[in-house]
Amino acid sequence: MRELAELEARLERTGYITEQGLVLALALAGELSRPLLVEGEAGAGKTAIAKAFADAYQRPLIRLQCYEGLDVNSAVYEWDYQRQLIAIKLHEGRRGDQELEHQIFSEEYLLKRPLLQAISMAEPPVLLIDEIDRAGDEFEAYLLEVLSDYQISIPELGTIRARSAPFVLLTSNATRELSDALRRRCLYYYLPFPSFEKELRIVNARLPGISRRLAGELVSFVQALRGFELRKKPGVAETLDWAAALVGLRITGLDQERERLAQSLICLLKTREDQLAVNPEMVGRLLAQSLLGADGTRD
Repeated sequence: MRELAELEARLERTGYITEQGLVLALALAGELSRPLLVEGEAGAGKTAIAKAFADAYQRPLIRLQCYEGLDVNSAVYEWDYQRQLIAIKLHEGRRGDQELEHQIFSEEYLLKRPLLQAISMAEPPVLLIDEIDRAGDEFEAYLLEVLSDYQISIPELGTIRARSAPFVLLTSNATRELSDALRRRCLYYYLPFPSFEKELRIVNARLPGISRRLAGELVSFVQALRGFELRKKPGVAETLDWAAALVGLRITGLDQERERLAQSLICLLKTREDQLAVNPEMVGRLLAQSLLGADGTRD
């Protein structure tokens, strides 16, 4: 229990407000040397976990941002073809083909991408594989070797094993179903949008100068807004942007300057469809609801 309390304290000193379930998941991932898959809606704070963990333990953070079409050349390694061609021209006729081939396919000519970088470091880094659900099945299958044995096979060099096992965190927005093989290799944690109390703590931690009243009202507003069918629900980052904007506009409560307040919703609503859907009548209902829901946080 002492180790869990220390981990939670370390994370919160970085500004990341966590919860007991997540702290336990992180501790077990480190203890068992297993990757941790964190799933949840976009904006729930998944990516920030890796950044906070790296800061908490002063480890380097290596991030692999996944996308459709991600391949081995971008994620793992590729050969420095230009240098190889120059070396071939310089040594043309000076040595045998086999010796030259052995030279140009050595680590000297290898460009390390995030996965290879992570297993090549002497001190274990934090490896963030962000939005793995955006990558294709083929890349996901390739990833299995890395997650199982912390090793990478390169045909010209053989198998490269990790000098030290990285702390691996994968995130997913659940836009597609991940394979059973990937899930079996990972511990799993589902991260929902934060509760009112947790999000209020996040706002107060990131904006210590904000009034207690405004913090409670704006968090209540965002929580209610997420209950609507929106194309992109506002995440924690949007809540913090809006809070900073309202502080900058010198607004101390949501019952003030309604027109300017409505205009500031560009911090929360990031698509044209959502801005049209959240009409003035809906904004009025949300404001009334948030003012009532945040009564307990008023000064």
